[in-house]
Amino acid sequence: MSISEIIWIAFLLIAIQPLVRQKLLDAMRRRWIGAVERKRNSRVVLMVHRQETMSLLGFPIVRYIDMDDSEDILRAIQMTDPKMPLDLVLHTPGGLVLASLQIARAIHHYPGKVTVFVPHMAMSGGTLIALAADEIVLSPHAVLGPVDPQLGEYPAASLIQAVERKPVARVDDKTLILADQARKAMTQLHANVKELLTDKLGPEKAEELAGRLAGGEWTHDHPITAEEAKAMGLPVVEAMPPEIMRLMSLFPQPVRRHPSVEYIPQPRKSAEP
Repeated sequence: MSISEIIWIAFLLIAIQPLVRQKLLDAMRRRWIGAVERKRNSRVVLMVHRQETMSLLGFPIVRYIDMDDSEDILRAIQMTDPKMPLDLVLHTPGGLVLASLQIARAIHHYPGKVTVFVPHMAMSGGTLIALAADEIVLSPHAVLGPVDPQLGEYPAASLIQAVERKPVARVDDKTLILADQARKAMTQLHANVKELLTDKLGPEKAEELAGRLAGGEWTHDHPITAEEAKAMGLPVVEAMPPEIMRLMSLFPQPVRRHPSVEYIPQPRKSAEP
């Protein structure tokens, strides 16, 4: 065998290695999902969004909740026995309101028990989905977030305040249009959150909480801890099953460079005195 043939074989092996590794990881995920489903006697659905990097160019791509996610989750629900519990694992920065609301309404009307597991974070649209569940399980330091609408780069609540604090004659037409859309978006989100919470908290508490979560009380990236969520009256528990964390570990962040965090991935126990 010539040197050029050896080089070509080596090149092909290197080229197919990521594909083989991904196939093995996909198979391991399916096996573990099946194991968790058998243990919990439930349908397990994961929605995990990671920041990914384009090959060659190296640009970061932030994943978020989109219509493809909505279609996939709705399809999974339709394929599930209505009497079977539904376990939804969320790791997401949020995304499209329409897609998030479709998922939230689907699990809100699901006849069986719906549990949302948040190993690390479910912000914005992820929180909207979690609000529809019968139970929200947070791991230590996992967080939810406000669901106030954003119009492009601007928070809807801030747009409204910017217009209200100036005479109309000093506000340009584009800002007035954005503020009008912002009012409508906030009214809609408020109504949506109240719809999801009324049967759990009652109309008065649901109205109050909808105002806090969708009204722009905090910045959009404000982390709502388990303690805060419980104080709001949300059905939050902090008993994260280890099998869910194990399952989450099979969705690693794609690495295109040297990782910034390193440790030996094994349990460590202090030595006995």
